[in-house]
Amino acid sequence: MGLTWKKRVLTALLGAAAASGLTMLILLLVEATSVLLPADTKFGIVFDAGSSHTSLFVYRWPADKENNTGVVSQALACQVKGPGISSYASNPAQAGESLQGCLEEALALVPEARHQETPMFLGATAGMRLLSQKNSSQAGDIFAAVSRVLGQAPLDFWGAELLAGQAEGALGWITINYVLGMLIKYSFSGEWIRPPEGTLVGALDMGGASTQITFVPGGPILDKNTQATFHLYGSEHRVYTHSYLCFGRDQMLTRLLARLVESSPGPLVRHPCYHSGYRATLSPATLYESPCVHTTPPPDLAWHLTVEGTGNPGACVSAIRGLFNFSSCEGRGHCAFDGVYQPPVRGRFYAFSNFYYTFHFLNLTSKQPLTTVNATVWEFCRRPWKQVEASSPGQDRWLRDHCASGLYILTLLLEGYGFREETWPDIEFHKQAACPTGRWHRYWLDAGLHAEPDRRDPGRGARPLAGGELRHLGGWSRLCGADSPGYSWGCGSPPPVAPGLSWAAPGWTAAPARAFLSS
Repeated sequence: MGLTWKKRVLTALLGAAAASGLTMLILLLVEATSVLLPADTKFGIVFDAGSSHTSLFVYRWPADKENNTGVVSQALACQVKGPGISSYASNPAQAGESLQGCLEEALALVPEARHQETPMFLGATAGMRLLSQKNSSQAGDIFAAVSRVLGQAPLDFWGAELLAGQAEGALGWITINYVLGMLIKYSFSGEWIRPPEGTLVGALDMGGASTQITFVPGGPILDKNTQATFHLYGSEHRVYTHSYLCFGRDQMLTRLLARLVESSPGPLVRHPCYHSGYRATLSPATLYESPCVHTTPPPDLAWHLTVEGTGNPGACVSAIRGLFNFSSCEGRGHCAFDGVYQPPVRGRFYAFSNFYYTFHFLNLTSKQPLTTVNATVWEFCRRPWKQVEASSPGQDRWLRDHCASGLYILTLLLEGYGFREETWPDIEFHKQAACPTGRWHRYWLDAGLHAEPDRRDPGRGARPLAGGELRHLGGWSRLCGADSPGYSWGCGSPPPVAPGLSWAAPGWTAAPARAFLSS
């Protein structure tokens, strides 16, 4: 029997929260006071199938409250061995087999008596979106393969789905603002208060295959296709959100290298973003397997090429700019790049995922001024490869790419999204959303989307969700995230159960910057 419309919506929301790697924080953070497992504990399992890897998360909550609401904690985080499932296009069966190891860990954790009632869901994001565009048949075969493996498990398998890019950005915005207390707070006087809308924080996310920007603009959103509308805690929020496919870090690096290969006259490719002294052999055929590389390889292309770094940040910036179509926005107001509408950025922003990881490596997450950030990236790019290797042992996998990633982030934020020197301080680079005190505490997630009967907010119009539906509204985050043992994190004093939250079905209805990229 098929899912009801209501359950399909809820399943989609869970998946969007999950596969974006962001907490669907329509949950309330409550401090954990016990790690004992009650006899009536329930569980939920989510696979986050990203472009570069897949992770499994197990959640548990005691179902001893009315309507099965309770406290949700992250009980397990397991990274699947191997690449993302989209990498198994030529052998879909391996995509399903790759999930077995983490699935077995989850089955060992969940008591056997709870297996059949434990929901499990797989959500796939940009990697599978790209494969679906390139070869929908192969994408379908992969989804069928993972569904066969997961469907054979003695669990309540809710399916494997492809998730929209705009949901990633929109749900990331909810996550960040919930964690920071920008959507609702519990006052010392014992009242729920809603902070002014002007305090809401924008979200900047970058994965391997796509990047997202979401914020509340200062005026109306003229292109309704870039608008998402939520009803959160009795207030309506309209945010601008857009996801740029092929502008995630990994696909950017692939596109950049492909362009350099095409512009090289022979088998030696000089890469300005690689450090001087770096040298490696490349099989160029793999570059043209990416759906983000829209050209065909030259007929006389050698089987193997030599890539040599030159450590030239100026030439690197010029090559990166070639990945954007800035001319499509000339003469058009409220336009970012590639002809995409975007109102002017406004307010504070949290930048996470690959924004954070790149700038953390470069030691640029302490709110340094733009001139310092730019100078630091350029100085790093000019370092010889031997010096870079010696100063960062054990980081070989991404070491050669931090120069390109740093300059790409500056180009995207300044020339793409339109941040300027005076608005640069509004961007904060975070791995996790920290408490105002800077301290971190381990918390449990409260799964009650509506208030307990004695705490219902009569002013809100949100419909309470039944206990069976709550199972499909979990989430985790790389933002509020999981440390290696698989704990959930949050901040603030543990408040009582919050009033409910509801989501209206989303109606998906720069010259000064150049000075900082060419010094």
